[in-house]
Amino acid sequence: MDNPVLIFGTGGLGRAALEIFESNGNIVYGFLDDDKSLLGTEIDNIPVLGRTDDNEFIKLIGKKCEAFVASDDNKLKKSLAKMLKEKRKVMPVNGFHSSASVAKSANLGHGNFFNGGSTVGAGVEIGNHCILHSGATVDHNCKLEDFVQIGAGASISANVEIGEGAFIGTGVSIIPGVKIGKNARIGAGSVVIADVEKGKTVFGNPATVVEK
Repeated sequence: MDNPVLIFGTGGLGRAALEIFESNGNIVYGFLDDDKSLLGTEIDNIPVLGRTDDNEFIKLIGKKCEAFVASDDNKLKKSLAKMLKEKRKVMPVNGFHSSASVAKSANLGHGNFFNGGSTVGAGVEIGNHCILHSGATVDHNCKLEDFVQIGAGASISANVEIGEGAFIGTGVSIIPGVKIGKNARIGAGSVVIADVEKGKTVFGNPATVVEK
């Protein structure tokens, strides 16, 4: 990636994204954030330039810089991705930590985040705006739809399918061939041995549905 990067969001994920791009020798142009108190400050020596709707900087995206959306709020990510597509005709770039391992045969969308030590196996399909936190493993031939989040140290075995917006907690293990429905949530440390229906929350070993 030749152009510098403009990061949307200054929170923990924003700082992690900064380290990801710098670990690959990429230049980070600055941050955009809607917290007015941060305007004019610096995050790890990188300036907060304006709000996420500041056209002075948005007009540079796709010409003089790239964009990366650093947020785990799917509603916000969808809004910013829509704005970038409509105003700039671009999608956010992927962020790969230098220690992440992604198979050459993996098929990746846009705006994904691969933190340190994460691993993506052969033939994996990943949509757009997914997050793999530190040490997460996605084994061969898995399929992740858009806006999926995989927690630190989670292990997703081969041939698992994960629906849009699903959240997989820290340290979760999912056995081969399981299907996780749209917007399902898997509690930290759970062991998933059966399919999880859309919108359901499961927890435990083996994971069972948590009734609200």
